[in-house]
Amino acid sequence: MIYLAAAVVLLGVLCLLNLLLTLGILRRMREQAAPAGGHPGPLFALGPGSSLGEFTAVTTDDEPVSHVTLTGVVGFFSADCEACHDLLPRFVEHARKLGRENVLAVFGGDDEASIQTLTPVARVVVADLGGGAVARAFQNTWTPTLYLIGDDHKVIATGSRMEELPLSNRYDRVAGKGQR
Repeated sequence: MIYLAAAVVLLGVLCLLNLLLTLGILRRMREQAAPAGGHPGPLFALGPGSSLGEFTAVTTDDEPVSHVTLTGVVGFFSADCEACHDLLPRFVEHARKLGRENVLAVFGGDDEASIQTLTPVARVVVADLGGGAVARAFQNTWTPTLYLIGDDHKVIATGSRMEELPLSNRYDRVAGKGQR
């Protein structure tokens, strides 16, 4: 009888150890899959080939922008996002190459310095990222998020770093090099 009790206790301890190891592995997998900001949801609600939702907005320069007129790179930034501030110089560099008409920056929060940095190289919409018209059209809930939008107004690519977007062909086309 004592051997049976010892076996049950040993089995219980092994099961508990197995459960703890499994939970540790799951936590590690979640940490590695989450973006820098730790957002637990899906990274991009709209993937390549997706159509944009309908929206209209006005930029900081009182220019209208809508789902019908939007092509190029769209970046979502937030004032309280460290990763956004790290991405901003690269975004501005690429925006200069693409031209202001091919870049839209959606900025949530009050960071006048970042908005002033973006305004010369991109059309800027200041909005509440969770409830703004542009964010709803993209189903975007976290930052930084980048989208490359084609001439057909569909998503070509998504990313959270500039290197994740295939921009070299777009540079050539904007500069007139890629035309036949």
